[in-house]
Amino acid sequence: MTDYVIRMKELPSSEQPRERLRDYGPASLSDAELLAILLRVGVQGMNVVQLAQQLLREHGGWAGLIRCDYADICKAHGMGEAKAATLKASLEIGRRLLLTTSEERFQIKSPTDVAQLMRLEMGHLDQEHLRTICLDTKNKVQKVHTVYVGSLNSALIRIGEVFKEALKLNSASIIIVHNHPSGAPRSI
Repeated sequence: MTDYVIRMKELPSSEQPRERLRDYGPASLSDAELLAILLRVGVQGMNVVQLAQQLLREHGGWAGLIRCDYADICKAHGMGEAKAATLKASLEIGRRLLLTTSEERFQIKSPTDVAQLMRLEMGHLDQEHLRTICLDTKNKVQKVHTVYVGSLNSALIRIGEVFKEALKLNSASIIIVHNHPSGAPRSI
């Protein structure tokens, strides 16, 4: 005997993700409901919200999905190239939105500002990255530049590379940042 799966069309409109988004706004949706809207359809034995829940659970949420490469997402049950492409494109749009400067560029006033700027972008990386934040005379961000991508636990660079982009932009100052993929703030 197979379990009966409730299709989205069978749910009252007040429980369907697209209709909930229309009526209550995107903030009212769960992560699975937002992902379900991107995936559009489920698979045999699983509606689209259940598929989204499974995908988020198996990959450790949004952070896991952004780290996961395209081929691995394609291999997941119920996913194919079209759904994987939609998902990866959406995650990249979100990442770029974090980096987008408004008419007034982001101004660094404290170490907390640097952490806010870089945490979401670099927190999911699985290799060490060394980046420079190039600033103008008012400490407004001109550009965030990736200087080097290292291995799991090291990044060896030539010192001239650290300053190269800042010199091109005629930056007044730079901030050097790097991540710890292990999550440990200090190396042993």
